[in-house]
Amino acid sequence: MITIVIPLLFALCFGGLTFALLRAIREGLESYVEVYAEQAARQYEDLFLFIPAHRIVGLARTAAAVLFALFFLLFGEFGSAAGWVRGLVFASVAAVAALFAPGFILRVLRTRRARRFNLQLVDSLIAMSSALKAGFSVVQAFESVVKQGEPPISQEFGLFLQELRVGVKFEEALRRMEARVGSEDLILMNQAIEIARQTGGNLTEVFEKIASTIRERMRIEQRVRSLTAQGRLQGIVVGSVPVLLLLAMTMIDPNMMMLFFRSRAGLALLTLAALLEIGGALLIHKVMRIEV
Repeated sequence: MITIVIPLLFALCFGGLTFALLRAIREGLESYVEVYAEQAARQYEDLFLFIPAHRIVGLARTAAAVLFALFFLLFGEFGSAAGWVRGLVFASVAAVAALFAPGFILRVLRTRRARRFNLQLVDSLIAMSSALKAGFSVVQAFESVVKQGEPPISQEFGLFLQELRVGVKFEEALRRMEARVGSEDLILMNQAIEIARQTGGNLTEVFEKIASTIRERMRIEQRVRSLTAQGRLQGIVVGSVPVLLLLAMTMIDPNMMMLFFRSRAGLALLTLAALLEIGGALLIHKVMRIEV
């Protein structure tokens, strides 16, 4: 009787500790995901994409559940403990990546928006310089860009003017716009405005010189991108060949590839190949990225 009770007690204790640990991990992960989603929602609002936090959480969890099931069925195996562990590891990595995908998408959208903002800023500076020559004030010059411009610059300048109307200081409103956009060209413009307001400089000439500087820098950046296009293309081709070959072999002979995926040597080789792919991509990106 004692020989049966003791193992049962150990099993109950181990099961209870495992359940408590998994519950604590789940609650902590849910709390962290909710906080992360709220921060992402506020950052999306800076891009004028008003997505509720609960919608971001719902989409991330749905994608995580789908990828978890897909990767577990692809890499896992129900008949052995090693298959369960392997499937859970790959599925968990895919699920966590899906949960944090909104942050990656946010960075891509922010970069694209900042690039478009910089392109529009050149024409806006010329328009503001012309408005100042016509006798407009700085605030009226901003209003002319809002009326005639297109998003995203019209949205950012419009929000800047709204903050001025509700009592925010001029310098503080400029700082907030810098934080939202993240553009070095905008920082240069704001510094020129502040210096001119303090020392009484000629803003029309300053705006024209800034526009000329930004245009020349963009020309150099396009030249650099043209010269490094071949290297980037070579990196994309070389990096995509192993992945395409793996997919082709999986489609041609799935039984053989499933045995490869479920073997220790196959998983080790896949892990090594993935690390080499990531390292090569980072190295090529570092070499091909030239700051202007």
